[in-house]
This record gives sequence, structure tokens and C-alpha cells, in this order.
Amino acid sequence: MEFLPTAFADRMKATALELAVLAGHLVLYPSGLVGERRVAPPAPEGDGPRAGARPVVLLHGFVDNRSVFVLLRRALARHGRDSVEALNYSPLTCDLRAAAELLGRRVTELLDRTGHTEVDLVGHSLGGLIARYYVQRLGGDARVRTLVMLGTPHSGTTFVPLAVADAHPLVRQMRPGSEVLRELAGPAPGCRTRFVSFWSDLDQVMVPVETARLDHPDLIVRNVRVSGIGHLALPVHPTVASGILHALDDDTPAEDAPDGSAGTASVA
Repeated sequence: MEFLPTAFADRMKATALELAVLAGHLVLYPSGLVGERRVAPPAPEGDGPRAGARPVVLLHGFVDNRSVFVLLRRALARHGRDSVEALNYSPLTCDLRAAAELLGRRVTELLDRTGHTEVDLVGHSLGGLIARYYVQRLGGDARVRTLVMLGTPHSGTTFVPLAVADAHPLVRQMRPGSEVLRELAGPAPGCRTRFVSFWSDLDQVMVPVETARLDHPDLIVRNVRVSGIGHLALPVHPTVASGILHALDDDTPAEDAPDGSAGTASVA
């Protein structure tokens, strides 16, 4: 008898948080329209690779920009990640594969500039699909240690009505059965990157919510279930940030990780 009222209260709390996050993001949005300056760090001593934590590249979702990661960047900086960059791709982009190619160029440039050999990626929503395409289809697994995805529609979302979906190619690519999603569902033997996919039980943009789980027999995957927050809160929630930091710090050799999905854990 108490289940329905509790579920309703949880959904109302999540909705209130989503509205608060949206309001704050609207204030910050203009600051993220311009790409950030790329500052070269001090050159590493000697001829060896640069010491320290791997650089992190952040990739926003559809019609968003780098301002969505303000709080996450602070958490990464406090945790010793001193090389963090956010990639803005144009809202006029008509194919996520083009955005994935842009990501690949940015990763190569970042590695050349910092002296590192690998990066970590964090993508929110569509940004996770773009990053996943780069890793799986464009050889990015040679450069990406860990890819963390937040509320990413791995098997497509039906949230946007068909009439609206027809208005933008990127939205069509996020619908179930799209050509891009079929590509990503195909074989990916030998992929070296580790994938961590956060999905929320109250994400109203991922329809159904389980579409944000990544299940692929060739990939090293850990799915993390988040309770009580919605889609917009994923990049700003402190519990999710803690989970991201844990995922990026995991240095277990890829060959020791289990194949396929490693199960689901609750972080909130």
C-alpha cells in the first residue's frame, strides 16, 4: 500500500531537482557557447611519457554545451585531474559520426600537447554515443582508457515523438533501429577501452530507462544504476561524480576484467 505514494514522492523529488538543474544550467549556458582556451602544460622531463593522471575529455549532449560540466570539472580538479577539456560540437552537426571524427582529432591533439598516451572520456546522453562511436568504429580504443557514459541511449530512445525526430538528423540517430545504433551493436572484437554506463531509474528522456544500459558481448562493461535522479542531474549530482572518479581511477588491467556486462550497482 505504501509503494505507490513512495514512488510518486520519489518522482516528484526527481522532477523538482531536474527543474532546479535546468534553471541553473540556463544561467550558465551562455558561458559555454565559446570554446575554451587550450593551455599547454609544462613539458615532461626527459623523453618518457608525461607523469600524472590521464587527461579527461568531456562531451555534452544534444543542443547543449560544455557548461553542463562545470561542477564535474571542479570535482575532477579536486581529485587531481589537472588536464580536463570539454569539446563543443556544433548544434548544426547532422551526423554523430562527424562529431566522433572531431573528437578523434581533439584527442590526438591533446595527447600530442600533453605527452600522455591515453585519455579518459566522459559523455552525457548523445555525447556518450559520439564517444562510443569514436572508440568502437574509429580506432579510439587505442587512445581511450575508460569511457564513462551518463544517460546514453545505447539501444535508442522513443522519448521524442516521430514528427519531432524527423526535424533533426541527430535525433533520428538516437531512435531505436537507426543505422548508427546498428553499427554500434555489431561486432567489436578486441576493443581495449573499458566502458562504464550510468543509467537512472527516473530518467524520463531515456525511454525505456534500460536503454541507457550497455550490453555488448565484445565490450568490457560495467553498468551502474542510479536511483532517484533524472536525466539532467546526471552530470551534476555529487554521488554520480564520485562514481565517475572511482571509474576513472580503476587501474585493473583490461584483460582481468570480465567480458560483457559486469552487472549493476546502485550508487544513490
